[in-house]
Amino acid sequence: MRRLLFACSFTLVVAIAALALFCYQLLMVPVMPEKPVSIAIPPGTSLHKIARQLEDSGVIRNALALRLLARWEQRSGQVQAGTYRFQSAARPAEILERLIKGDVEKVSLTIPEGFTLEQIIARIAEAGYGRAEVLTQLAHDQDFIHSLQIGANSLEGYLFPETYLFAPGVDERTLLQMMTSQFRAHLDDQLLQQAKAQGLNLHQLVTLASIIEKETAAIEEMPLISSVFHNRLKRGIPLQTDPTVIYGIKDFDGNITRKDLTTPTPYNTYLIRGLPPGPICSPGLDALRAAAAPATTRYLYFVARGDGSHQFSTTLREHNAAVRRYQLHRP
Repeated sequence: MRRLLFACSFTLVVAIAALALFCYQLLMVPVMPEKPVSIAIPPGTSLHKIARQLEDSGVIRNALALRLLARWEQRSGQVQAGTYRFQSAARPAEILERLIKGDVEKVSLTIPEGFTLEQIIARIAEAGYGRAEVLTQLAHDQDFIHSLQIGANSLEGYLFPETYLFAPGVDERTLLQMMTSQFRAHLDDQLLQQAKAQGLNLHQLVTLASIIEKETAAIEEMPLISSVFHNRLKRGIPLQTDPTVIYGIKDFDGNITRKDLTTPTPYNTYLIRGLPPGPICSPGLDALRAAAAPATTRYLYFVARGDGSHQFSTTLREHNAAVRRYQLHRP
């Protein structure tokens, strides 16, 4: 009897130890996939199906273990949809944590400073992240624009230039909301107060910044360019900036002519005084800051030197001399 009891006890201890070892291997020993695995989880997919897919792909050892773990932690219904990439060793608890946090595989989209709305939409469409016709419709939809708390007729200028990381499959509306949210995030109180001190509301600030962005890529020159425009605005002198004229030309061929400069459009700042009706591109943060806080100068003119920089002048005589030197290459 004693031997039988000992044998049963020994068998029980061995069974418990084997079970403990089995559970340890299932829950505590990381699993390394044989190769990187991408798994797409559509919305509404059951944890049972997800766990089975993970096991079949070699990401976890046992689907039941993941399901029991999720049930134990009362998180079975918290898994987020998306595409997940698994390529390093991980325990089931770490896998479950990623699924619940929505640590999905992300794609990248870069919008450079100075891109127009049309260029931004084309880049999104070419990358396969949205349909051009839907993006265009939304970018001019007044209800959608007002829902973003933007007082403009389109999203021109309000899609912030940046590199965006997001989950594949987001719709066009979400993508535009993301980009306008970034625009808002960069407008701190100091910037807005500086703009107000210059007599600029938000739309005027973005409009002027977009012109500065198009005039120069040299960040250090932006406050000087801004000072020229501010000085002209205060004196009622037309801005006379080519980028606005170009923006107002349909199907511009890359060559601005004298006829273009004398053709009336809402964006021809050779003919109109003040700012054009809206932005001509998406300005970056440096251009926005320059528009809100121009350098203190008496400059009224500038001309490109041909090396990426500009020559600034206070009088028309100085400006004409700079044009002869840098544009006409005459002494």
